[in-house]
Amino acid sequence: MVRQELVTRQLTEQLHARFGPDARLRVLDAGCGQGTQLLRLARAGHEVTGLDPDPGTLTAAQQALALEPLAVQARVRLLHGEGGDCGRWFGPASFDVVLCHGVLMYLPDPEPLLAALARVLAPGGLLSVLARNGDALALRPGLAGDWGAAVAAFDDAPGTNRLAYTNRLGLPTRADRRAVLARTLAELDVPVQAWFGVRVFTDQAADDAPLPPTPELSLLLDAEDRAGRTDPYRRVAALLHLVGMRP
Repeated sequence: MVRQELVTRQLTEQLHARFGPDARLRVLDAGCGQGTQLLRLARAGHEVTGLDPDPGTLTAAQQALALEPLAVQARVRLLHGEGGDCGRWFGPASFDVVLCHGVLMYLPDPEPLLAALARVLAPGGLLSVLARNGDALALRPGLAGDWGAAVAAFDDAPGTNRLAYTNRLGLPTRADRRAVLARTLAELDVPVQAWFGVRVFTDQAADDAPLPPTPELSLLLDAEDRAGRTDPYRRVAALLHLVGMRP
């Protein structure tokens, strides 16, 4: 919940700054998962297409969508497939906004996916990327006292400039350095306009940890939001949120 709320704040700020608060935009959520961001954007009035390769999470998104008002349901389309294959369904410049949140860490190389997403982004459009922060990868195991994992987190995988790690689900994944991601986006003609950190203070919390009462939760989110915008804190956040814009 903390991650989704912070990303929503950051993304909404960027959308309003670029398009104005009343714009109704064409949005692609590549790797939409259970549809959390997708539904938030549809409730705000945007036309949203969700794309995901996993039938289970796509079913969960469909079930969540079915609970929404009919007006929200009418603004959403859900498709089964890989983001890298989005050219099968969409032509160039099909979307004003493209989301790629929590996907890159499961790919051996993020560049093909980012290139495919950049192709469907309209001129002046925004590409929002949420990735594991390779520049702070040692922080989680270090604070947990896992010194072996902390030391290993400093070293790039052989022959790459990216870092491998095992996530909390026990899956082999990888992290990205901000400078490398920014360079890739610039080469795809979607240079970074803004970037944020996500989960500076709460990364050690268990995924199933109960949320604090509302007053404390509000303060927690405000603290995370400020840290995610402020150096040096955002540099050591668990996640990087980069927003690029097509000229």
